[in-house]
Amino acid sequence: MTSGIVIVDAGWASTVQDRGRPGYGHLGVPVSGAVDPALAALANRLVGNPAGAALIETSGGLTIEAVGAVLVASTVEGVPLPLGQGRRVHVPAGHQRVWHYISVRGGVDVPVVLGSRSTDTLSGLGPPPLAAGVRLGVGSDPGSEIEAHHVPLRPIADRAARIAPGPRLDWFTEDAMTRLIATDWTVTASSRVGVRLAGAPLVRTVTDELPSEGLVRGAIQVPPDGNPVMMLADHPTTGGYPVIAVVHPDDVALVAQTSAGRSVRFAV
Repeated sequence: MTSGIVIVDAGWASTVQDRGRPGYGHLGVPVSGAVDPALAALANRLVGNPAGAALIETSGGLTIEAVGAVLVASTVEGVPLPLGQGRRVHVPAGHQRVWHYISVRGGVDVPVVLGSRSTDTLSGLGPPPLAAGVRLGVGSDPGSEIEAHHVPLRPIADRAARIAPGPRLDWFTEDAMTRLIATDWTVTASSRVGVRLAGAPLVRTVTDELPSEGLVRGAIQVPPDGNPVMMLADHPTTGGYPVIAVVHPDDVALVAQTSAGRSVRFAV
């Protein structure tokens, strides 16, 4: 029997992800990949995989079942778990994070599209989002030793996410950056595409239509209502709302892992 895993319950927003497919923005293809790359790399480390091996990303409610013998790890338990035929692992929602990961030794084996096994929920590239009954194969054993047998998962850092001025800061009032930093922004909605925030609306001084411009992960766009949206892994490659600031790449996950109803802060 070839080893693998079966999705018993897909939970919420469960997909296959790796480090994504950079270098195709000029073709309109987002990078995609794990929303929280550092946490995904930790899950892979627990089973001895390379940091960028394909794994499962989920917002919770996911249950998997082993086909044959597999070694898995989730970012809830933080330990490698050997599973025999028919054994299951469940990843609940919460645990102070929006996004969690399940890795399997050898990596999830799905077809490579433009150099990546990631599901892009915006363009539809890569494997479809996971559903009950889907069976996922496992790649070749990496042959590495297990170096981490337990990794205590620390709470999300209670600090402000660092930002730098965006290309359209001059489209806003002089106090816009000060207002952006001084406000406790409440997360109102979140997906792999972006995180919507609400607080003290940011006011534009230039109200002209803006031709579509390139976007990067962490870009903070401001729609007409003045409440910002931070772009995430499956963001469009271009957008027509002005970008007031860009979140430091190492701090994007601070915002992405904040659940709806909780607040985030920014700092320069």
